[in-house]
Amino acid sequence: MRHAVILAGGGGTRLWPASRRAHPKQLLALAGSDALVTTAAKLGGEVAANVVIVTAAEQGAATRKVAPGVTLIEEPFGRNTAAAIGLAAAILVARDPDAVLAVLPADQHVTDRAGMVAALETALVAAETTDVIATVGIPPTYPETGFGYLELAGPAVPGAVVPVVRFVEKPDRATAERYVAAGNYLWNAAIFCARAQRLLDELAHHLPATAEAVIAIANDPSSAAERYAALANISIDHAVMEKAANVVTVPASVGWDDIGSWAALPAVRGRDAAGNTIVGDAIILEGTGNIVMTDGTLVTALGVSDLVIVKSGDAILVIPKSRAQDVRAIIEALRGTTYL
Repeated sequence: MRHAVILAGGGGTRLWPASRRAHPKQLLALAGSDALVTTAAKLGGEVAANVVIVTAAEQGAATRKVAPGVTLIEEPFGRNTAAAIGLAAAILVARDPDAVLAVLPADQHVTDRAGMVAALETALVAAETTDVIATVGIPPTYPETGFGYLELAGPAVPGAVVPVVRFVEKPDRATAERYVAAGNYLWNAAIFCARAQRLLDELAHHLPATAEAVIAIANDPSSAAERYAALANISIDHAVMEKAANVVTVPASVGWDDIGSWAALPAVRGRDAAGNTIVGDAIILEGTGNIVMTDGTLVTALGVSDLVIVKSGDAILVIPKSRAQDVRAIIEALRGTTYL
């Protein structure tokens, strides 16, 4: 049986102040009327009979409000994606030994939904019939330095199943430009399909303590807090995907974007004639290329360009758009306060 596993446990710190600990980015309607996790769950429901959301226990109640009726797996602590996916795989394989997973992040935006469904179907069939780990890769449209990349063994043929040579970390600008020009690199969209047992076997080989813990938790949920506290905080890419054999990808040009920082908002909300992206009640005069989001307070600006201005709750963020990834520095400065 196919299961869609939606990863929705992150804090979304680069989207502060709209994203907070109690109401993180996956619960926000950044790309439209639905929360990001709701959109991801709907997409998962188009390719799998069962949809499961993995989230933090402290976010469980809020997640249920935006995705009612969807099964939740609640982690006692955040331990990155290796633990989250491992826990889902262990729980699902205990119920369904033939479980095949389509793992989807909650913070993606896709304009060509039918195209993504087709790519996921191709990846699922590959996982079911050849026991590969099948990713979905995005042909890069510009030299993005905030994404990881997949290096392919051959050309990125849309809709085909292509072997992955290696996973590449976020590159510098010159390296990203070379990747885009080469034609055999794709953005790593953190989307993949595999048999649940294959994932557990890979974890047992590369991260045995995590594999042992999640299997034990699946058998005895009361042990979750104690066992999770000792787990490595590591991504599935670092723990498994960079080391696993028989990894393939399905190239898919589907208008994909990762809503990882405020710089992604224009791709999902559009721009006005001056190149400004405005969500909420705002007036920008004699300014271009700004990103403004407000939750009810009027925001006005005159003669400024290429800024991110966000008013949410009890906080205001103003930062150059070119430094949108650096919101984490503000988060560090706010540690121990009530503003997170």
